[in-house]
Amino acid sequence: MIEIRVPDEQEGTKAVVRSWLKKVGDVVAENDPLVELETDKVTQEVPAPAAGVLAEIVLDTDAEAIPGAVLGRITTDKAVAAAPASSEPEAPPSVERAASAPGAIGDAETRLSPSVRRALQQHGIDPSLIKGTGRDGRITREDVDRAVAQATATGVGEPATAQPRQTSTQDIPHDKMRLKIAENMARAVAEQPHVTAVFEADFSAVAAHKAALAAKGVKLSYTAYIVKAAAESMAAAPAINGRWESDRIAISPTIDIGVGTALGEKGLVVPVVKDAGSLSVEEIGAKLDDLTRRARDGALTGADVSGGSFTISNHGVSGSLLAAPIILHSGQAAILGVGKLEKRVVVRECDGEEAMAIRPMAYVTLTIDHRVVDGHQTNAWLTRFVEVLEGWPAA
Repeated sequence: MIEIRVPDEQEGTKAVVRSWLKKVGDVVAENDPLVELETDKVTQEVPAPAAGVLAEIVLDTDAEAIPGAVLGRITTDKAVAAAPASSEPEAPPSVERAASAPGAIGDAETRLSPSVRRALQQHGIDPSLIKGTGRDGRITREDVDRAVAQATATGVGEPATAQPRQTSTQDIPHDKMRLKIAENMARAVAEQPHVTAVFEADFSAVAAHKAALAAKGVKLSYTAYIVKAAAESMAAAPAINGRWESDRIAISPTIDIGVGTALGEKGLVVPVVKDAGSLSVEEIGAKLDDLTRRARDGALTGADVSGGSFTISNHGVSGSLLAAPIILHSGQAAILGVGKLEKRVVVRECDGEEAMAIRPMAYVTLTIDHRVVDGHQTNAWLTRFVEVLEGWPAA
């Protein structure tokens, strides 16, 4: 027997089994996708560690999957592989079968995965009122979500202590990502004293460089320039690339920049450009293209979204002129916000005289953990950041 295990690397949060892509008795080739795991941020596929037959599923849908846990087993026995697959695979040993009549609350409780149990408790829904669609009638997270949606529309299934409230069929039940975002937001505001500074940046030089590269067939986003400029600015205030520890301010040895990526109604993820300080703007652009594409395809791994030392929120791409993002990661000291790039009238000196000019401008904000850095470091960092952007050399 070959064990299928949960990968050791994941984004610091518990994973659950989202779905099995094969059933017991199926023949699999080495590296075939077997099972999908889901955290609050990413979904990843676990491949088959060897060729053979899927002999056993240990952790079924909605079960918690801690790093290193056994998900299932593959047999490489040729006799087993040649035998016809059972049309009805056995339930995994980790699932307790109900001993008495279906629908009894006690029996239902023994058949609930931890994530389903939490969801039922959160919404105050009696499991005996839900018809499970999983294996052997188990209640899945999708069953709970449907019950929550129905309860929202009809008022059925609300906790006994809940006060009457107006509901709508447009209400959206919380998913794991939204709950985790809420948890991180509340923790960040409670634990980290936030202060925000606002500067303005002229993107004329960057726009000219971007256009020159485009003429040569190299297409870059403005975000690539922003990441590069942020990396170069760390020398002006190294603590911006650090974090608060109980006994010190720890400075990250590499500049690993996370970039907020919106996923529509599903929230956002923050893939990380590792060691951005050692990369050219073209290399950063290529990495961003790859990370953004995989983020929107739901194909990021835990390693793609972990280890960031600084974060950028380019909220201007969705139309916002000015914002002060919250530091979401406790292991970081600052977050950069970049507003909408738009042409504005500014005063510039020309031939010794002041004159009005139309330039592509954007507001940039740096929100800092005031335990780690002070105002003069914040302003020094932003001053250098603006200087890098406005002094970008010609292509």
